[in-house]
Amino acid sequence: MLTLNINAISSSFSIVPFHANYPLSTQTQLLFPSNLSYSFATTATRKFKSFQLKAGFWESIKSGLMKDNSMQVIDPPSIDEEDEEPLPQVFVLVEKTEPDGTIEQIIFSSGGDIDVYDLEALCDKVGWPRRPLSKLAAALKNSYIVASLHSIRKSPGSEGDEQKKLIGMARATSDHAFNATIWDVLVDPSYQGQGLGKALIEKLIRALLQRDIGNITLFADSKVVEFYRNLGFEADPEGIKGMFWYPNH
Repeated sequence: MLTLNINAISSSFSIVPFHANYPLSTQTQLLFPSNLSYSFATTATRKFKSFQLKAGFWESIKSGLMKDNSMQVIDPPSIDEEDEEPLPQVFVLVEKTEPDGTIEQIIFSSGGDIDVYDLEALCDKVGWPRRPLSKLAAALKNSYIVASLHSIRKSPGSEGDEQKKLIGMARATSDHAFNATIWDVLVDPSYQGQGLGKALIEKLIRALLQRDIGNITLFADSKVVEFYRNLGFEADPEGIKGMFWYPNH
């Protein structure tokens, strides 16, 4: 189990490749943030760790993405943190111009605009086992926040003809008061290593904090514990352990 320490957040993050994880690995760890906590869907194993998140994160994401001068990072609009229920955000996270003039925008949304067939295709790309579409739809509907990344490509001279595809998602369930758990964090393999996974989680956390959710947890496959550790998460804060109950078959 991992916990996030906001006070440990630094502005000197280095961008590390994002590795999509799924609840099928042999070791699962539950991560928490202090002041924040995340939860992430993982396998049925019972090894846990906790972590914390760091401030100044957006600047490091921006600097990492702008190493390629053909890419432009666009700052998201600010939100009044005093609002009890901030409206869903939709904004351009990254814009890139390719040599042929094609413009690709990476759009972040916290409004839950996800097609279950697109989600199934994305899960296939990262090697997750298929789940019933009806249950996927129910999971999205019953989530507190669903954050997504879409790629929109616009070719020169093709006005109105855009290619849009889902390239990333994370969702959170919550009691709407104290606790939230982050699940199903995934990024298209062809877009990994660009800092998008970090940006996705960081924006989801901020959305939860704006709703005064202070305890955020997530589960992490053993292969991605370092990914969350680099975000400031800590394992088993104050001796907290994750517990699982399984029906006897």
